[in-house]
Parts: sequence; C-alpha cells; structure tokens
Amino acid sequence: MFTRATTLLRKARRRLWMKYALRGVGGSDNFERLDLAYTVEDPWNMASELERARFEATNTVIERAFGRVGSVLELGCGEGHQTEYLARLSDAQYGVDVSAQAVERARRRLPQAQFEATDIFGQPWGDAHHRFDLVTACEVLYYLSEPDKTIARMRHLGRNGLVTFFAPACGRIGPHLDGIPGLQKDWIYHGGTAWLIGWWRDD
Repeated sequence: MFTRATTLLRKARRRLWMKYALRGVGGSDNFERLDLAYTVEDPWNMASELERARFEATNTVIERAFGRVGSVLELGCGEGHQTEYLARLSDAQYGVDVSAQAVERARRRLPQAQFEATDIFGQPWGDAHHRFDLVTACEVLYYLSEPDKTIARMRHLGRNGLVTFFAPACGRIGPHLDGIPGLQKDWIYHGGTAWLIGWWRDD
C-alpha cells in the first residue's frame, strides 16, 4: 500500500514538474526549457513499461529494415534509455541532446558510447556524407521549429534514417517526411498509445 502511494506521488510530481518545465517548448527550439526538464531524473518516464515497449518495437523495425548496423547517431538521446536498446543492434553508439544534464547521465549509463550536449548541427564526429550507418530521431521532431532542416541533415549524415513520434503529432510532423524517397511507415501500439514510425534508406 505504502509503495503504491509513493509511486503515485512520484508520478504526480513528475507530471506537475513537466507541465511547468515544458511551457512554450513545442515547435520552438526552446532548448533551455528542455534542459530545465532534466532537473529531475528521468523526467519523461523512460523507464516505464510503455517506453520500454516502444524501444523494443523500434528495435524490431531497425533489425527488419537494416539488420545490424555499424554506427548509430541518436538525436535527443536524453539520459541514454533508448541508447541501451540501440546498443543491442549496433557496434558504435553516438548521441546528442541539448541538455547537458541529460548527457552527463547518459555517459554514466553507457560509458562505451559517445555523447555530446548539442544538436545534430553541432555534432562533433565528422560531416562526411553518410558518416553514420543509421541516424535516429525518436520523439524529437515536435520540439523543433524547422524539422525539415533536421531531416535533411539526418539524410546527409546517415545512410539510413528512422523517426518516431506520438500519433497526435502526425498532422504537424508527417508532411515533413513525405518528400523522402522510399519512405516506409508503420505504427507502434502499446497500452492504448500509438506512435508513427518512419524509416528510409539513402544508400
């Protein structure tokens, strides 16, 4: 009984904090507020069963579409929760996030991976065309004012690309993907929640 009450209280506190921290964040490049969210650990509840199901489903798509990949660049890596899953099917992991607090926790979580507190335009690992085998942006594009520019950068840096986003954002984010040649789409469902997943090959 006490454990359940503690869990519910923690969940309520997280929701209240995120409601405050994320004011004005959607579609605005408001990186300071995104960093503020990480004043608490795991602000997005990435350790939840719901998010773990999304990570597993994303890995399934990656394995089916690309097989094992040599290198993966993850945009919006946060504290490295999904990076742990990407590490199961890649040889080298690179992650960027605009929150230095998140990146520090990601480094502790996966010391073998490389993380930097920046965005895709500031990533320090080389600008060569198709520098990475796969570039991912999971639950990231809705926070950007110009997602098309990020997608173009993903296509330059990655031989393959993959994005996921929460179903209600389809109207805003979906049109930015439609111009990608060979784009494939599917849905991820879990517990009444749906995400769109899109992937492509540029090689």
